[in-house]
Amino acid sequence: MTLIAELGADAAAGRAPRALIFDSGLGGLSVLAEIRRLRPDVEIVYAADDAAFPYGRLSEAALVARVETVMERLVGETEPDIVVIACSTASTLALPPLRAAYPLLPFVGTVPAIKPAAAASRSGLISVLATRGTVARDYTHALVRDHAADCEVTLVGSSLLALIAERIMRGEEAEEVEISREIGPCFVERADRRTDHVVLACTHFPLIADKLGRLSPWPVAFVDPAPAIARRLNAFIGAARPGAPPSREGAAIFTSGEAPRPELQKTLHRYGLTFTPTAMIGSAPA
Repeated sequence: MTLIAELGADAAAGRAPRALIFDSGLGGLSVLAEIRRLRPDVEIVYAADDAAFPYGRLSEAALVARVETVMERLVGETEPDIVVIACSTASTLALPPLRAAYPLLPFVGTVPAIKPAAAASRSGLISVLATRGTVARDYTHALVRDHAADCEVTLVGSSLLALIAERIMRGEEAEEVEISREIGPCFVERADRRTDHVVLACTHFPLIADKLGRLSPWPVAFVDPAPAIARRLNAFIGAARPGAPPSREGAAIFTSGEAPRPELQKTLHRYGLTFTPTAMIGSAPA
């Protein structure tokens, strides 16, 4: 049975718009939550490329090839009206070829929220907490030059925080000392000024925002890209039909083809998702 059949596809005109939310792992759940808050009528298909997680270990060419392979299968089987790439790394590299391959299908990417953080900062000290790949990309440095020239920006690349968030969402324990060590460089003091805004430039990070706040050496505003992504989706798909009911529980797809453990199943249910079995999509690139 195809995924579209599993989802109960409705050919009737006026069905709820279907959004495919894609990430390397579970980080896109932070985006999903904001989309559900803004547009509860939208039907959700959540796809995690766990067979290739984490993307940070892939070369740029391998990452683009992997996303193209997975997207070909997902778009064909789920027939979305819009696709959200809920991953900064995949967005900066794979969005141009995806838009070229599917010119009639809107894609919404994830951009580090450097511009709003810089505009809101009162101290002039902001930090960007991201994966190491995002920190190294020219795209990120261009955002800093274009939108935060009046601020001192500290770029902090973490190789562990996304993995920690992934473990927590799967019901596993995480050492708080690890989290403190990863976020510590974000907090900068200059005379009487301190960092006051931290951009969460990986969608995994907002999933553990409560822990980030509790372990911070002083209060800061954590800037999450999810609200802007949800607004962008809303602009693309147009207003909800009058009286449109909330969508039913969405589908969660894992490219490994493996069923999640019970702890992760509970997490998925909290986000309004049910695991939907599917065949493995390729294998993790070398």
